[in-house]
Amino acid sequence: MRVKYVLSEVLVGLWRNVTMTIAMIITLAVSLFMLGGSGLLFQKVGDMKDLYYENIQVSIFLKTDVNEQQKNDLDARLKGDPLVKEVVYVNKDEAYKRFQEMYQDAPDLVNAVKPDQLPESFRLKLVNPEQYKKIYDQYKDTEGVDEIVDQSKLLDKVFGVLTGIQNFALAIAIVMAVAALLLVANTIQVAAYSKRREVAVMKLVGASNWFIQAPFVLEAVVAGLIGSILGLVALAALKVFAGGGSMQALEGLITPVSWGDIFLMFPLMAGVGGLVSAVTAWVTLRFYLRV
Repeated sequence: MRVKYVLSEVLVGLWRNVTMTIAMIITLAVSLFMLGGSGLLFQKVGDMKDLYYENIQVSIFLKTDVNEQQKNDLDARLKGDPLVKEVVYVNKDEAYKRFQEMYQDAPDLVNAVKPDQLPESFRLKLVNPEQYKKIYDQYKDTEGVDEIVDQSKLLDKVFGVLTGIQNFALAIAIVMAVAALLLVANTIQVAAYSKRREVAVMKLVGASNWFIQAPFVLEAVVAGLIGSILGLVALAALKVFAGGGSMQALEGLITPVSWGDIFLMFPLMAGVGGLVSAVTAWVTLRFYLRV
């Protein structure tokens, strides 16, 4: 009987202030959509870093006048370095083949460069790619070494932009979450005020605070769950409609977002939406019931 009463009061409460309920659900949906989006972006940036750092290389370019003894000494030193996982020597012919593959869409540039114009190099994979600085310090003054290039330096700018977008999305989600919490608190206050006489009577007959608060808290939880479902639908719609446009242009840079990734965001969105709404409603009612 008590459970039936509480559930009926939840439905009545949601319908009684339908316009505020809709506004609360929409605000929660937007904030949870932003939260889910920032969560996906955070996950993908992490995946990208792992992927790129796993395949990243340090290139040690040799001078044009390097001799065989200098190359052999450097090769032996690199292979014995505990910081280096793998060493690949690239001669002029191999460097020219890689150059042709890299710039195959620019035949004029390829024809203008001769194989003997490209430097020999050692391509290194490090045990820990973030230790590039140690490699640079150890080998920058080695005989025969012309330049040391670390690919991670180029990727740091890309990751910086993506991290900025990630932080911006998270900041927007936080702002929207604050707005949603204020709206939840206001809606609960209005609902409780409209039932102030019933609440007063229930307190007089000895009803517990939990029994009085339960319908209001569940209203907020239901609104949060509905908002999380709408936020999930919005994420799915973004994948469908953006999948054939700008997202395809980024396929070579960003690891693709799968349906599994999107649906894995739902527990986070539903948990945050339901729990935060419930806590906000409970705190609001604690102050209200003391009056």
